Amino acid sequence: MTEIYLIRHAQAEGNVYRMMQGHWDGDVTDIGMRQINALAERFKDKDVDAVYSSDLHRTMLTASAITKYHPLSIIPDQRLREINVGPWETKFFGNVMHDEPELAHQFILEQDKWYKEGAETYEQVGDRVYASVRDIAMRHPGQKVAVVSHGVSIRCCLSKISGLSLNDVEKLPICKNTSVSKLTWEDGKFGICYFNDYSHISNLGDEAWGSTSDLRDEAINPAENRDYYLSCYEDAWRAAHSNTNGFNGSIYLERAIEHYKADCGSVLCIYDGDEPVGLIDMDTCRGAKEGRGWISLIYLKPEYRNKGYGIQLLARPISKYKFMGRTSLMLHVAEDNKPALAFYRKYGFKTVSVENTGTGKLFLMELDLGGRHNV
Repeated sequence: MTEIYLIRHAQAEGNVYRMMQGHWDGDVTDIGMRQINALAERFKDKDVDAVYSSDLHRTMLTASAITKYHPLSIIPDQRLREINVGPWETKFFGNVMHDEPELAHQFILEQDKWYKEGAETYEQVGDRVYASVRDIAMRHPGQKVAVVSHGVSIRCCLSKISGLSLNDVEKLPICKNTSVSKLTWEDGKFGICYFNDYSHISNLGDEAWGSTSDLRDEAINPAENRDYYLSCYEDAWRAAHSNTNGFNGSIYLERAIEHYKADCGSVLCIYDGDEPVGLIDMDTCRGAKEGRGWISLIYLKPEYRNKGYGIQLLARPISKYKFMGRTSLMLHVAEDNKPALAFYRKYGFKTVSVENTGTGKLFLMELDLGGRHNV
């Protein structure tokens, strides 16, 4: 009898950003690295004869948890990749659900109906992943094998094995990051010993998919949305300085208009459904020669703060500047704005310098966009 440990990859950027990351090859987060370390400890004393993985970075890096204590090479297999969502790749869930609500509903709850031109169907994913896992099982008779894949791919494979419909999200939920499902292969048939076991990370917390809504963005012209832009900037100033002393809205609005003229996608209104709840202003010209991207303003309504929404806003400039080829992301934070300082540090920003201004100290912070965790 062959035993297969089917493992989902660790928490990746797309999970946190709430962004479609089918074949997009993003990085694993710092939380994901902690999950990988926990996975390595789980398999430290288990017998493992071979390790296979989707060839994407987040799965190969997760597979390195197995090879940490076992002298094995990771064998990549493209058939283990996540579903290819075609034109939806790298789009934010909030935007997809707003722009194509019927298709988004099918993608999540009626997978047998979902079809998007240029993308794979769930059936196609199930066929290729099942074929890969079957071939692996036949290649390793009587052995124990770790196979690292993706959330949708694992669901599709387990649906074919168990006979459960993909639409049955209660009996067949999407596996959690680094969760393990154990299969057996004997006499040409698969059996399922257990499914979605994530006991090794139960104490880590920091779930990427919580109770927060999926926010969407829409590019706006600040000259045509003057009152909203100024109200957001003024409230952000007040949150940073506890007052509006030194606030000069006309200057900031003029700069935002210049940002929009240089790049019509640089000023974004953030929505929860149809309600505006935030704003992002990016200066895409500043620092271009040095490979830097700049955030001039990132704002979220008070009632949305400290609830896990902030990373969805930060994901917009991170992804935009990465796609532009920038290697770092810059912004200023007032010393008195302790929550903002803690938030940016949590997501990897480092203090570059501290400047004394008329309204207090101002921290220049930088996020490295060029590097990623190594396999």
